[in-house]
Amino acid sequence: MFRDVVRKKQKLNEDECISILKTEKRGVLSVIGDDGYPYGMPLNHFYNEDDGKIYFHSGKTGHKIDAMRSCEKASFCVYDSGIKSPDSWILNFKSVVVFGRIEFIEDNSKAIEISRQLSLKFTDDEEYINREIKNFGDKVLVFALVPEHITGKRVNES
Repeated sequence: MFRDVVRKKQKLNEDECISILKTEKRGVLSVIGDDGYPYGMPLNHFYNEDDGKIYFHSGKTGHKIDAMRSCEKASFCVYDSGIKSPDSWILNFKSVVVFGRIEFIEDNSKAIEISRQLSLKFTDDEEYINREIKNFGDKVLVFALVPEHITGKRVNES
């Protein structure tokens, strides 16, 4: 059902894909939007090693939420900052694409914990995180992308 990487030599193994999902802070989540148009948006994410899901947080309403409630299928693309030769314009980077289905997190305590883990990717300021959760925890919607297929590759521009 899912396509494999065409250039096999550039394919990343599963551990490399997971490493990128864990370390990179942002990616682009794509869903089926209004009138069947693709809708992609940059989002912060948290990859949970315990369950293999990718978590996001959001407001409770909007185009993205409507699209995900209408069709649970989504893809998520993440790439690292790459390596650029000092004497060339060529950039070499690694990218990962995840295909899966959206799952909304209804358990508020789990949503708060995921929000905390997501925040820890950006800051270790517990006071700030606790204040944000206290002020906005009941206003946040947490959802997960449950992976069905993960693929990654090295991109060598030239």
